[in-house]
Amino acid sequence: MKLDVLVIAVHPDDAELGCSGTILSLIAQGKKVGIVDLTRGELGTRGTPEIRLQEAEEAARVLGLSARDNLGFRDGFFRNDEEHQLALIEVIRQYQPEIVIGNAIYDRHPDHGRASALIADACFYSGLRQIKTLDRSDSETAGEDQPAWRPKLVYHFIQDRYIKPDFIVDITDFWEQKQEAILAYKSQFYDPKSTEPMSYIASKEFMEFLKARAEEYGHVIGVKYGEGFTVDRTIGVKNLFELT
Repeated sequence: MKLDVLVIAVHPDDAELGCSGTILSLIAQGKKVGIVDLTRGELGTRGTPEIRLQEAEEAARVLGLSARDNLGFRDGFFRNDEEHQLALIEVIRQYQPEIVIGNAIYDRHPDHGRASALIADACFYSGLRQIKTLDRSDSETAGEDQPAWRPKLVYHFIQDRYIKPDFIVDITDFWEQKQEAILAYKSQFYDPKSTEPMSYIASKEFMEFLKARAEEYGHVIGVKYGEGFTVDRTIGVKNLFELT
């Protein structure tokens, strides 16, 4: 299945927190969007890897994704090296996205910045035909070499730490649904009845911060809610009216 946009995120719930409003907007425009989670989030304070996978499936349903995969990298211990790059290159070549969206370029959690670099490098190397990967899908081309594929654009969503965005997407019409997708991860976020240990993201204040951040980015572009992104390379346009 070819996707228009592939979101690659290190932990289940990163994509929902960082760019699910944009995902919903893209899908509403008729685009095919998928998510690849790099790890199962097994080092998380709350829940279990099995619960996180179930919650990711529910979030995928809420978002209306065309695909969702999990590569099973070791949470906290994956590296930006040949082994991990090749695994990610296979997925990029499988879905052939025009745009890839990845983790923040730096953040409070060290996994986020490391994943950001891994994603950007894999997108570049995926375009080199001398790097060989096999088609492991169930299609008629299974077992054959995958053709090289390089996404046209790589963007990074913004997570906990403030980063000045290169552009902001209006997600006002999708704010409520974004919240629903986030709260599909019942084990992770604020629930006054939960008996799980408290964590940084499980506090009521964290949910308030998410809303305030969306309002802040929305305010910058004159709307109610926004999501900010940074770019790997400068965006070029032929028509100034494409910029609004």
